Amino acid sequence: MDRRKSLKSIVLGSVAGGLALHGCKPSAETEELVESPKMTYPGRVPLEEELIAELQEEEFLNPHEMATLTILCDLILPGSEEFKAASDADVVGFIEFMAKDNPRYQPDLRGGLMWLDHKCNTEFAKEFKDCTEEQQKSILDPIAYYDPEIPGNERPFEVNFFSLVRNLTMTGFYTTKIGIEEIGYKGNMPNVWDGVPDDVLAQHGVAYEEEWLAKCVDQSKRGVTAEWDDNGNLIT
Repeated sequence: MDRRKSLKSIVLGSVAGGLALHGCKPSAETEELVESPKMTYPGRVPLEEELIAELQEEEFLNPHEMATLTILCDLILPGSEEFKAASDADVVGFIEFMAKDNPRYQPDLRGGLMWLDHKCNTEFAKEFKDCTEEQQKSILDPIAYYDPEIPGNERPFEVNFFSLVRNLTMTGFYTTKIGIEEIGYKGNMPNVWDGVPDDVLAQHGVAYEEEWLAKCVDQSKRGVTAEWDDNGNLIT
C-alpha cells in the first residue's frame, strides 16, 4: 500500500469520529416540547449560520503563518499528475476555521509554526518556508512518527503539533468535493437486490422457496410495503 492509500485508509476510519457532533440532552425535569428550529441551506439553522459568519470575519493566522502552513500541508498531502494537493482544497482555510471554532487548537498551531521556523533558523539560517524541500523534510521526518504506546501528554510538543496538522489536513481535504471524488465515495445509491447469488447458496446447500422468492425478490413489488401476520409470517 503506497503512502497516499495509507492516508486514505486513516481518513475513512477516523474522520467521522473526529468530527462528531454533540447534541443537548433534554432535562428530565420538564416535558415541554420545543419547536425544532427552521433549517436553512445546506441544512444549518440560523444560529449556526450566524456563528459561521462571525468566525469567518475573525482572523487567527497571519500571512506568514498561512504561507508556512500551506507548505506544510502540501508536504503532508502533495499533489501529482494524478492527485490534487492539500492547497487545491484550501485545507489551510479549513484549519484556520477549526482553530477559531476550537480555540484549544490555537496554542499548538501557532507554537508549532514558531517551532518550525526556529528549528530551520538553527539548522539552515532560514525560515521554514524559505528552505528547500529536502531541508523541510529533514526537519519533519523525525517528528512525523510517534510511538503509540507513549501517551500524548508525554510526547514532545513538536510531535503532537505535526500529528494535529496531519489529522486536520486529512480531514479538511477528504471532506471537500475534491477529496470525496478522489476516494470515489458516491453516498447511498439505490440498487436492485435479487437475492443471494446461486453459487453462494449452493456452497451452503440451501435454496430459496418459490413462495418466498415471489414475496421478497420480485422486483415488480419493490414499492410494496411488507406486512406480517400476528405470528410473524410474511404476508406480502
